[in-house]
Amino acid sequence: MTQVTADPFTLWHPVASAHDVPYRHVHHGQLLGRELAVWRADDDYVNVWENRCLHRGVRLSIGMNDGTELRCQYHGWRYANRSAGCTYIPAHPADAPARTICNRTFASVERYGLVWSGEDPVGDPPTVEVLEAGTPFGLRNLPVNASAELAVQHLRDHRFLPSARLGSDPAGSAGSAEMSVDGAGDYSVVLTSRAGGAQSTAVFFVQPVDSGRCVIRGVLAETPAPSEQAAVLRHHAVELNRLVARIEAEAARLPAPEPMVPVLQQVPLHLAEVPEAPAGRQAALRVQVRRKWETAAGVAAFELVPITGVLPTFQPGAHIDVHLPNGLVRQYSITNGPGETSYYRLGVKLEPDSTGGSVCLHETVREGDVLAISEPRNNFPLRRDSMRTILLAGGIGITPLLAMAQSLDRMSLAFELHCFAQSAEHTAFSDVLDRLGESVVRHLGLPPDETVAEIRRLVAAHDEFTHLYVCGPGPMLEAARREAAAAGWSDDHVHFEYFKNTTEIDDSSTFEVALARSALTVTVLSGSTILEVLREQGVPLPSSCEQGACGTCVATVLEGEPDHQDVYLNDSDHEAGDRIMTCVSRALSDRLVLDL
Repeated sequence: MTQVTADPFTLWHPVASAHDVPYRHVHHGQLLGRELAVWRADDDYVNVWENRCLHRGVRLSIGMNDGTELRCQYHGWRYANRSAGCTYIPAHPADAPARTICNRTFASVERYGLVWSGEDPVGDPPTVEVLEAGTPFGLRNLPVNASAELAVQHLRDHRFLPSARLGSDPAGSAGSAEMSVDGAGDYSVVLTSRAGGAQSTAVFFVQPVDSGRCVIRGVLAETPAPSEQAAVLRHHAVELNRLVARIEAEAARLPAPEPMVPVLQQVPLHLAEVPEAPAGRQAALRVQVRRKWETAAGVAAFELVPITGVLPTFQPGAHIDVHLPNGLVRQYSITNGPGETSYYRLGVKLEPDSTGGSVCLHETVREGDVLAISEPRNNFPLRRDSMRTILLAGGIGITPLLAMAQSLDRMSLAFELHCFAQSAEHTAFSDVLDRLGESVVRHLGLPPDETVAEIRRLVAAHDEFTHLYVCGPGPMLEAARREAAAAGWSDDHVHFEYFKNTTEIDDSSTFEVALARSALTVTVLSGSTILEVLREQGVPLPSSCEQGACGTCVATVLEGEPDHQDVYLNDSDHEAGDRIMTCVSRALSDRLVLDL
């Protein structure tokens, strides 16, 4: 039997044909003992994933491909195109799934009408000169109950007629053809058939499904004329079936090989976002500005693409830290809709009182520049279990709500997106808003009192199945929260995100902070923050905005009374006193005990 000279786990193998992965379908593949879920997204990216949901291990090949995400049929977990990160867990609708919940992905390349992948492939898929120079035409794929090595050995003796001979002599015998082996590899054979002055070359790739199973995938170098294609396919199917019968007959006489057992990687299932070390504002990613354009008066839009690899998964409401060339760090929401996973799209308003962040992005950063950014964080997650969702956007506050609206629209969930702006020219991403149709209502040029009156009207009627999301300038947010409270909305149905914390911070107090899990007690002096003091002591704490607006640096309070100075927690959270934003909030008591 032919011996494999290369490690099959480092090679590229065909795992599907292009016709196996039409839109909105999931193909069940297998390679080297591992089951695969292979599916094409609407952006034509072909995903090759471990064929199991991370929740209960159900096969994702029986899931639903909606063109942007793959949904498990068991409990509805959703996974993103390209990254395979979990985007939504129906049993935990109020939480953004942790970035650690990410399925295993494998490289994929389409070539010669086949989808190529591998466990840990090196380099690029094989290049076959005769296919590169021709017009490849895929033959019927045949599963074989035998090893790939045995199939390759028999393929060297395979016979078929040239395509041109089949039109004039469809019943011709392959035995009359003169065959030559023009190339061979561990898992492929190149054969040329000559008869009656005609010749055809076919390349047969063998996919090692398991130690005792494989798939023969044939590709002709030249596409037959349309009138001849049926006869060509029929001839090759007949001859390959005869070949398979011979291979399987020999395999039945050989000892059964040991099955391949794939190694499954365990994924830590923290269902919601949790603090992750290392701490601080981490610029873990490098991206390039692929496109920059003006999306509204005074608003620049940016498309950021990865330098290498795939961007991490994000959910509607997520933001990233952008580390700017001038040394500043600023937070911007990702506006992408479902399936837009090959880039992050941001919208940045040029602030008249800018301290250097928006000015740098507008005036310094150009297309082609490389920026350092953090992985996405989501402290403003979207619930998708509501009968109705109301989105209120003020000015550039459209950015996180735009992502939410596109997700709700894709899932055919009822929503209203109300955009408050100075004018049509000041409405960012109007082209995306237009695609959302009648669910978008524009409120243009309203003075403050009329804006408040309109918000009062919008929140007047509500029920336990409706959720409200608000993002915009501070006065608009305060008005929306106030009017919702007056109309009887519960705090857990009103979700908001501030651009910044406009609260005047009083950092004059001095107090102690004890860490319950670290056996460490520190003193926070006036002028210092809890976050700064703990970092000085080597305690890892994540952070993002560091002004009490984003919620990244939250800590659990076990004892003591916090002095809340943030705008992230709602009134109920402040009254409960069991959480604190360590970047700005302090203590009203002499001592706080934190669960750190």
